[in-house]
Amino acid sequence: MTKQWLPPEEFAATLPKATVFGAVFFTDPDDRPVQLRATYSHTHPWQWPGGIAEPGERPWETAVRECHEETGIHLPGPPKLLASVFGLPGSAWPLATVGFVFDGGRLTTAQLTDITLDPDEHDQVQALTVPEWQHLMPPRDHTRLQAVMHARSTGIPAYFDTWDWEV
Repeated sequence: MTKQWLPPEEFAATLPKATVFGAVFFTDPDDRPVQLRATYSHTHPWQWPGGIAEPGERPWETAVRECHEETGIHLPGPPKLLASVFGLPGSAWPLATVGFVFDGGRLTTAQLTDITLDPDEHDQVQALTVPEWQHLMPPRDHTRLQAVMHARSTGIPAYFDTWDWEV
């Protein structure tokens, strides 16, 4: 039997589809994770600056752009990779999710104070210890936070693949 190769556009139509996101992870001077409270999501209320990649944009470029839009902080790029995140599609979102979390470093107290939030997206900035975040986040969000903190402390990027959309 001879294998028939599909033209690239036909083959591509058969493949799983995914959205790509980039995010920036910061800590405060005491190494407490910094997160933003979303105004648009009760499912994932606390988030890192970031968002969905635009056409032609690399994930680190997305992270840097979204960070600037959401906080006013400009990062030189590309920042160091802390984690890759994968989630399968579900009823709430028909596409898989592939994301990259980059290290924004430790913010000074002045940098934290100077954060300017986009009120259409976020209404609060908090820096708490990992245990203090637990009761404010869904378990899978907290597990992802722990994985990113571990990656930051060890210098070994995390692979987090339980970011599936609810079925």
